[in-house]
Amino acid sequence: MPQFAVILPAAGRSSRFHDRRKKQFTELDGRAVWVRAAELFINRDDVCQTIVAITPEDREEFSRRFGANLAFMGVEVVDGGAERVDSVMRALEKVRDSAEFVAIHDAVRPCLMREDIDKVFEAAQKTGAAVLATPIRDTLKKGAQDGTVMETVSRERLWAVQTPQVFRRDVLLKAYANRARAGKSITDDSQLVEATGTKVTLVEGPVTNIKITTRQDLILAKAILEAMPKPKVQGPIHPFAEDKMW
Repeated sequence: MPQFAVILPAAGRSSRFHDRRKKQFTELDGRAVWVRAAELFINRDDVCQTIVAITPEDREEFSRRFGANLAFMGVEVVDGGAERVDSVMRALEKVRDSAEFVAIHDAVRPCLMREDIDKVFEAAQKTGAAVLATPIRDTLKKGAQDGTVMETVSRERLWAVQTPQVFRRDVLLKAYANRARAGKSITDDSQLVEATGTKVTLVEGPVTNIKITTRQDLILAKAILEAMPKPKVQGPIHPFAEDKMW
């Protein structure tokens, strides 16, 4: 069975979240958002390693709040960098040799089903590079600086990209070694891979796989989790699974 390492970037500044805690560390129905994201992967047979990247200034609080659980879940922690790509690069340096593939998943996307992870993992095994995404369904407008509509943009063949983004390890290492080719404005890892000439496969994901950015997103995520079917637990998530530890 091919093995996957999972990287959870959690070093964002949360400037739009407007809360004393960063969005990735705030509670979602009793557990931290990043913990719920990690739980999607830690008990999978094909995942050999899970790494979370945080800012150095968060290290003390993170260790205090989650230290015992990190050890029990087997999640490793690395210091992130100034930008997302810097955080992923530092985590990538820690990926074990046994991992043939690397999956990068936003630490603030906790609303995902196992079958969607299965689909994107399987696609990556076939093509070497695959991402979850949803076709654009809304009408798109290009706006002017004064807030008026400049033009209506065709949504044909446009997709909104999500995570996980999954790549063969050597493909991702090559992409990060050639970061300069992608330009300065890098918004996701697939952009780096595309810059090497590698084709990235789009795997249709659910619209419920939202990225928590604002307080309103947190409310929506809670509703989504409540509506989702409860998966069978394949292994322990922490030593006191009956308690709300977060």
